[in-house]
Amino acid sequence: MGVSRRNLLISAGVASLQSSALSPVSAATTAPALPAKSDFQVGKFETCLNNARWHPISIGATRAVQQYLDYKATGGGNAADYGGDLQRKVKAQFAELIHARPAEISFVPSTTVGENLIASALDLPRRGGNIVTDALHFEGSLYQYGELARQGLDVRIVRPRNWRIELNDLDKVIDSKTKLVALSLVSMINGFQYDLKAVCELAHSRGALVYADAVQAIGAVPFDVRANNIDFCACSSYKWLMGDMGLGFLYVREDLLPGLQRSQYGFRQLASMQYHAFPYDPPGDAVMDWSPSPDAGGHFEVGTVSNTTIAALSYSLNYIKQIGIENIQAHRQPFLRTLQKELPALGFEPMTPTNSTSPIVTFVKKDMKETAARLKRANVDVAVYPHRVRISPSVYNDQADIDKLLEALR
Repeated sequence: MGVSRRNLLISAGVASLQSSALSPVSAATTAPALPAKSDFQVGKFETCLNNARWHPISIGATRAVQQYLDYKATGGGNAADYGGDLQRKVKAQFAELIHARPAEISFVPSTTVGENLIASALDLPRRGGNIVTDALHFEGSLYQYGELARQGLDVRIVRPRNWRIELNDLDKVIDSKTKLVALSLVSMINGFQYDLKAVCELAHSRGALVYADAVQAIGAVPFDVRANNIDFCACSSYKWLMGDMGLGFLYVREDLLPGLQRSQYGFRQLASMQYHAFPYDPPGDAVMDWSPSPDAGGHFEVGTVSNTTIAALSYSLNYIKQIGIENIQAHRQPFLRTLQKELPALGFEPMTPTNSTSPIVTFVKKDMKETAARLKRANVDVAVYPHRVRISPSVYNDQADIDKLLEALR
């Protein structure tokens, strides 16, 4: 093929894309000021106070995804393994966020998959004993344990009192036969947040392990796996980590890994492998020899992961770090206090403990049809259920957003 000006321009464009892919988009060097309205486009379309459903992606994360897609559009060529580099970076970023080691982190498709993997790794229900959970846990998790109960597992579900799970009530049902205490660190129902360290101390004193669904916590409230001595936790990335669906994280305390069984197998678990069946392979009796990795990924990762979500997280995890989790938590507290004060006078019964510092506040009302209609007319987005409303502000929200919500409900 002859060299033309057009061909040279195309080649230059591809080289530029590959070059840019080697330097992923980074968050700003200074911490964003809150409210960070200019970092998100969502405010142009609606007043969004529904971040516990799925968090709008930031402008910076959108650019990071586009940069990865530009890399994929070129076919890769001679560029480095951009996807693999991002995966290693993001796993390290997440580990730092929760005070873990990268070896304790596995990619999983979702929070629910992570919780299922832990039940399988503990060989439940075949091992017997019992599982303790509560009524404020995620509905998919309650379904999971309900099905295990049908297989013969003793499942004990603690009900809330005053819209919280009391440690004394857990104490009554956790015994020497309890294999796992499974809970939502922050409940998606009403934002109730456990004293996780106290739960772990109680469970460990009886020989039980603790799993926390942390999808409504990580990125929104301070979370330290070492300080709490948690055994397992999982979260998806599309909520407070400001990523997207299809990818999450599973944390497993490193000293527990040798005692867990692998319930699924795939190429991502391999630390090394060698064929003995093809031309120029070294001789061997087997078709292939292999060695699995002893880390969390070696136990639980199976196949490919969502690199577009990885790209978004490479930006958003750094963005969250720069703001600081404590600052994110402090930013929303005046909004939540205002809602706790004002909404009861408008006929909404509080369902969230008044001292809660989680990102969710929920109220109960018998009929939400009129509420839903008013919010729709005002273009205010919150989670409306048949008998309750859930509000969850984030880093880009301000008092004007709260005022707009209240005005719509008056």
